[in-house]
Amino acid sequence: MTANWDKRFMDLAVHIGNWSKDSSRKVGCVIVGPHNEIRATGYNGFPRGADDGQIERHARPQKYLWTEHAERNAIFNAARSGIPLEGCRIYVPWFPCMDCARAIVQVGIKQLIAVRPDENDPQWGEAFSAALELFKETNVEIRWFDFSDHVDDPSPKN
Repeated sequence: MTANWDKRFMDLAVHIGNWSKDSSRKVGCVIVGPHNEIRATGYNGFPRGADDGQIERHARPQKYLWTEHAERNAIFNAARSGIPLEGCRIYVPWFPCMDCARAIVQVGIKQLIAVRPDENDPQWGEAFSAALELFKETNVEIRWFDFSDHVDDPSPKN
């Protein structure tokens, strides 16, 4: 039964990621409570009110200054609404960077369902390794989601 819920919520995270205006990577996130109720969603994008029409802000390296990741956007959306996240699950069709990992731990999320990271990735590998270490130390359970186990592969493309 868990796998069915995992697929549903991961598919929703992918769908929500498509709302992102980022042209190189669209990532969504769904945070779910213990009874499979959706607590918060987010996608990678600019902060509220920031002018995302300025093309230069979407190009590297500027995009790293202007873009908030899906995981933190979901956490911030919950905070704005006063929704508690302690004991929740978080679904991300990518793997959290260290900044997002710290946020996940700080709000009390207890389970991460994500794609297994490539710790040798030249850009993100070091952050992935550190996030894995943090999750282990803080007892955040990780369940790997493999899109190839599903007929329709909606994983985010680079």
